[in-house]
Amino acid sequence: MTELLFQTNAYLQEFDAVVTELVEGGVVLDRTAFYPGGGGQPNDVGMLTAVTHSWPVTTVKKIAGSVVHFVEGELPEVGTAVTGHLNWERRYQLMRTHTAMHILCGVVWRDYGAQVTGGNMEPLKGRMDFEFETMRQELVAEIEEAVNVEVAAARETRVQILPREEAFQIPDLIRTKINLLPEGIAEVRTVELVGLDLQADGGTHVANTREVGRMRITDYKSKGKINKRIYVELGD
Repeated sequence: MTELLFQTNAYLQEFDAVVTELVEGGVVLDRTAFYPGGGGQPNDVGMLTAVTHSWPVTTVKKIAGSVVHFVEGELPEVGTAVTGHLNWERRYQLMRTHTAMHILCGVVWRDYGAQVTGGNMEPLKGRMDFEFETMRQELVAEIEEAVNVEVAAARETRVQILPREEAFQIPDLIRTKINLLPEGIAEVRTVELVGLDLQADGGTHVANTREVGRMRITDYKSKGKINKRIYVELGD
């Protein structure tokens, strides 16, 4: 099993590892800080380097329980010691964006009781779908004001990895309409924006909501009778 360094330290930009397995076009490492994608957050990219070689990491995916780093060029041998280098600018933008999505989710759940029906993100922008029957400009303005109050509140982000039974005793842990957690999972990682939001989540986040920066709701659309989409962007 690959040690998932990003689960406990989202700010780790470089790490040492050893190649443990080769797959077509990629390698498995004994430890990694590269996020393999999931929960709407894209995978990380970057570089693997050894003493005399380097390999651009173009895609990272979780396949059959293994985190596979797909690289350009001839694959290193099993046992090769490498250093992983994340594209930090991109990763940090995704961390800010992912936390912004949790702020939006927390505000909408707290103030309107609406569940999430879907979402996705790119660096510094994303969209989230909620169970709203109606949406109007005045409501969108209210939500935008409320999320920026929470950004300014400088709420701490707290990450825990809990036994499944303990995690599922937390009220409203799953905010999505469909529970996406596999049945056999023994531990659940939770991300809490202290005082606002607590969810099961596997992605990377900033340590404090103030790091998100000002959020703008740029658009909203109806995606069905009780499904409304909100688009958010962050400043540089």
